[in-house]
Amino acid sequence: MPEKRRFLLRLDPKVHAAVEKWAADDLRSLNAQIEYLLAEAVKRAGRYKPEPPQAVGAQGPEREDP
Repeated sequence: MPEKRRFLLRLDPKVHAAVEKWAADDLRSLNAQIEYLLAEAVKRAGRYKPEPPQAVGAQGPEREDP
């Protein structure tokens, strides 16, 4: 799995408190809750382009050894 990108996020204290409480209610970390909410918003906006799943051993057709 690729490494996640890091960045600084500044939040209004009231928004931070509300999301922190929501995260606790959903048994998530604050970071996981923010990532979940952003992912849902991106999907709803139609801006999420999922990558096609990688097939196991997808290196081309198998060849038979003589």
